[in-house]
Amino acid sequence: MMFQRDLESLPKDELQALQLRRLQDLCARIYANVPFYQRRFDEIGITPKDIKSLSDIKYLPFTEKQDLRNNYPYGLFAVPKENIVRLHASSGTTGKATVVGYTQRDIDNWANCMARSYASVGLTQKDMLHIAYGYGLFTGGLGAHYGAERLGAVAIPMSGGSTKRQVQLMKDFGATALCCTPSYALYLYEAAKEAGINPQELPLRIGVFGAEPWTENMRHDLEEKLGIKAYNIYGLSEVMGPGVAVECMEGSHGMMHIQEDQFYPEIIDPITGEQLPDGEEGELVLTTLTKEGIPLLRYRTRDITSINNVPCACGRTFRRITRLKGRSDDMLIIRGVNVYPSQIESIIVEAEGTAPHYQIVLAKEGALDTVEVLIEVAENSFDDTIKSLQKREQKIQKTIKEFLGVTTKVRLVEPKSIERTEGKAKHVIDNR
Repeated sequence: MMFQRDLESLPKDELQALQLRRLQDLCARIYANVPFYQRRFDEIGITPKDIKSLSDIKYLPFTEKQDLRNNYPYGLFAVPKENIVRLHASSGTTGKATVVGYTQRDIDNWANCMARSYASVGLTQKDMLHIAYGYGLFTGGLGAHYGAERLGAVAIPMSGGSTKRQVQLMKDFGATALCCTPSYALYLYEAAKEAGINPQELPLRIGVFGAEPWTENMRHDLEEKLGIKAYNIYGLSEVMGPGVAVECMEGSHGMMHIQEDQFYPEIIDPITGEQLPDGEEGELVLTTLTKEGIPLLRYRTRDITSINNVPCACGRTFRRITRLKGRSDDMLIIRGVNVYPSQIESIIVEAEGTAPHYQIVLAKEGALDTVEVLIEVAENSFDDTIKSLQKREQKIQKTIKEFLGVTTKVRLVEPKSIERTEGKAKHVIDNR
């Protein structure tokens, strides 16, 4: 099912012609209205009129998150504030918040992208969407909400918190879809079990999970525990919010269609910035082709993935990105070895007798990095003997060493001893 079939199934040549027109318009708008971009264009000696083809995008400057912080709060806005109808912002936990503004047209485009995303995973206007992403300055909740209403489905705006009440209302209201982070979905499962509610007896049939990296093993775990089909959705506040890319029912699991009429994707080498061909792994760069409030040119997402251009059975002509491996700035360098938390998670979820709740604690002993991985034991395995638990710890340590080349200390801990969160799970504690 497609929400906007005429756009989602555009022939490749028509799609590329549309992308080029929108790219040329974008360059003209930001050069005329955003001093930051005018300076960047002038510094490299290029003008908007020099963009004659899509391949010319490689000559244009990148935009980075620090550029948004340096121009806080409104320095990158391309329209007067009276044309802005909404603001969102990141938490700013690692510096100044990144502020994004939306015109009414931006909000409409966002709602359409989210409605497309829901339709691509099989949701219709007959569904009831329990939305447990946070509402507020975080883009997750309101993005999911507007998309549900645009689709014609029922939006249940729960936001985060009151987890036990959420489970009861999911049962009472008859929610058929759950929208939240995958880690919070697991938390809701635990809360349901504690409340005496069998999650598999709920009318839930689809989960739309995003806002944090998660593995195929985590997908299988969620599907088994909740009795649903789980799908991955991708987005980031600076570019729009959720709905930038999403899986579909017919395609290969792990690959997400980018909404290419709205966002032009590139893959670059994260070190050199050189553009890479489809199929090669690198950093995803996105250009907002239609955004009016705060259009971004070649925004470096720091997310590591690749672009797949093989036609999809669903009929969408938009290219797909593969499951995100992690973020280039989340990559851990441990004694010279590059490791992503999601790689460790994949091993944990597959290990016997463990729950998918973990923390990676990094520390220093003299000049050397140390890694301790805390993993919750599954409730039905916690009564095992100390000797049995130690054997399992050693087995996981060995698997991590064999597959990732990193020496770790694995410690199995009591069920529910690792802190639960309503948003993104905190998997890494770096004490170095």
